[in-house]
Amino acid sequence: MPAAARGAATNHPGREPAQPSQPRAATFRSRWRGLDPVQVYAYLRHLADELEHLRRAESAARAELERIRQGLRQCRSRHAGCCLVDPARRTPNRGPW
Repeated sequence: MPAAARGAATNHPGREPAQPSQPRAATFRSRWRGLDPVQVYAYLRHLADELEHLRRAESAARAELERIRQGLRQCRSRHAGCCLVDPARRTPNRGPW
């Protein structure tokens, strides 16, 4: 099994994250009565496609997270003084609630 395929699913410190091209480029030695190479390479292409899809989804999620964080920062700066009332100056609630 090539080094790119060994342990690619786990996250090891100091090891670069797997790239979609790694499963596509992986090669295996031939063995008598070994696995069907057509199935092996089809599965590797499937893994590479899934990895590529997950990378795109992660990138989109990170962009959305940053957009939400920026919106939250703007909202907090606009309304910084709105909710911060000194409890000593707060009047008791006289409404039905």
